Amino acid sequence: MSKLTAAITAVGAYVPEFVLTNKLLETMVDTNDEWITSRTGIKERRILKDNDKGTSFLAIKAAEDLLKKSGTNPEDIDMVLVATATPDMPVAATAVYVASHIGAVNAFAYDLQAACSSFLYGMSTAAAYVQSGRYKKVLLIGADKMSSIIDYTDRATCIIFGDGAGAVLFEPNEEGLGLQDEVLRSDGIGREFLKIEAGGSLLPPTHETVAAKQHFVHQDGKTVFKYAVSNMADVSEKIMQRNNLQHSDVNFLVAHQANKRIIDATASRMGVDESKVLINIEKYGNTTSATLPLLLHDFEHLFKKGDNLVFASFGGGFTWGSIYLKWAYDTK
Repeated sequence: MSKLTAAITAVGAYVPEFVLTNKLLETMVDTNDEWITSRTGIKERRILKDNDKGTSFLAIKAAEDLLKKSGTNPEDIDMVLVATATPDMPVAATAVYVASHIGAVNAFAYDLQAACSSFLYGMSTAAAYVQSGRYKKVLLIGADKMSSIIDYTDRATCIIFGDGAGAVLFEPNEEGLGLQDEVLRSDGIGREFLKIEAGGSLLPPTHETVAAKQHFVHQDGKTVFKYAVSNMADVSEKIMQRNNLQHSDVNFLVAHQANKRIIDATASRMGVDESKVLINIEKYGNTTSATLPLLLHDFEHLFKKGDNLVFASFGGGFTWGSIYLKWAYDTK
């Protein structure tokens, strides 16, 4: 009997209709299109404007897209993971609500939070459950309503983030396809450089924390950039070396869409040609947990069965890593 692996068998996605362009941001903060584009690669981002809708809305839409495209019966799903940094509310897991809403009545569900690395870590978790032989269908969703935690008077952060969601289905594979290897890392040194100060057990909400805008994302951009460039490149190079992959063996680099310069630096270290680097940051900005599945959705038509995909991500905490996956199907 061949070794059981966990493969992605379907992809879905959703982004809100409202487009926040660089030109529109020029009317909100002291910035301009040329400055944003040259430093980040971002031209526009999608924003969920409805205050009555949270991350669960985005996740449900992405899951429904996947279910419709793949013809999957939600009652056959064993598990639902929602990777997110912006759950609908504390304590009550967003994934549980999502699973119930899409009709995954036989699934158990929970959230996974590792900032921008949430989806990457979720891939490892979903694959482990499938490879154990215990579960056959694990739905992994990366979704974030970043606009809910962004101060739109802070030009250091409001230009970067957008809202969106993507979903993948992991199933058993006996052809040797799917997740092959992973290099996952974390370092608590990053705690002070990219964070939301208030709202947790360390600093519960008060009138003072709200007035001081401590419930919004704050980051030391230069420090985060420095760590992201070196660490994403390091793990991506390491996973290639560990699996004897030459640059010509890598069909696509699926990198977290935080900053085009970080993506370029990672590709350069790997020796991967620009034509193999998947980029959609110009359309969506940094959607945190949703960047990787949105890339899979937007470029799914290019993938062929057996293609070698290298994933890379970096997030707050700090959290980062790389995953090597063999694509399991030809797009219909």
